[in-house]
Amino acid sequence: MTLPDQQGDPVRTTAASPRRHQPQRVPVALLLPAVAGLLFLVLPLAGLVIRAPWSTLPQRLAQPGVLTALRLSLQTATAATLVCLALGVPLAWLLARTDFPGRRLVRALVTVPLVLPPVVGGVALLLVFGRSGLVGGWLDATFGVTLPFTTAGVVAAEAFVAMPFLVIAVEGALRGADTRYEEAAATLGAGRWAIFTHVTLPLVAPGIAAGTVLCWARALGEFGATITFAGNYPGRTQTMPLAVYLALETDLDMAIVLSLVLLTVSVAILVALRDRWLTSP
Repeated sequence: MTLPDQQGDPVRTTAASPRRHQPQRVPVALLLPAVAGLLFLVLPLAGLVIRAPWSTLPQRLAQPGVLTALRLSLQTATAATLVCLALGVPLAWLLARTDFPGRRLVRALVTVPLVLPPVVGGVALLLVFGRSGLVGGWLDATFGVTLPFTTAGVVAAEAFVAMPFLVIAVEGALRGADTRYEEAAATLGAGRWAIFTHVTLPLVAPGIAAGTVLCWARALGEFGATITFAGNYPGRTQTMPLAVYLALETDLDMAIVLSLVLLTVSVAILVALRDRWLTSP
């Protein structure tokens, strides 16, 4: 585009290009607490690595129960995440895309497990799904299904504490998604289910991936609700966090080894999933 200058001669102008973020010197007032916060988070993890009994690590990992607890943790965390995906994604869509009476109350209730002590969550699960609970009694009498102190109870406890992470992440992604693509699909005759599966879900896939990672990691590390609702039975309900707690009372080195294994698995999964789904261009 051209504009006349003060003498009347045409002058070519170009649209201003967006300025890139330039590196800035970090103020000392921000640098010092930032470094302190980083050390506060990293030093405990470094302590596990430094104090680990590396010379006896293979023998300790080969002890009965270690691989069983790890396998159970991975299985239950994955199953809990699938439950959260099946229930949490529709719930997030409901909160983000519909307006109904009491929506703020529903959102608050969804986030309660984030601030609720896990032990209290376990007690609440017992009161609802126990054999004499509000729902558990009916399940036991009608279908013979008992959740407390079973592997399914571990999955239920982990899903209860982990689902809010998924719902919050997916709801945020849905609110930030451009709805024009969904509107265009609707004008072309696509049904609601087709729009949801072929347009909405691909749009918010990074948010779903982020919520899934957070949900899985939270389920993997769940302790309080699990031990309260499902107990600590080796091979059936004893996940890795429970095995760490049990080993801590009798064998500190074993507790360190189990903690190191859990830390390694968590970091490996999170890094792998982030590189695949969460890395922004």
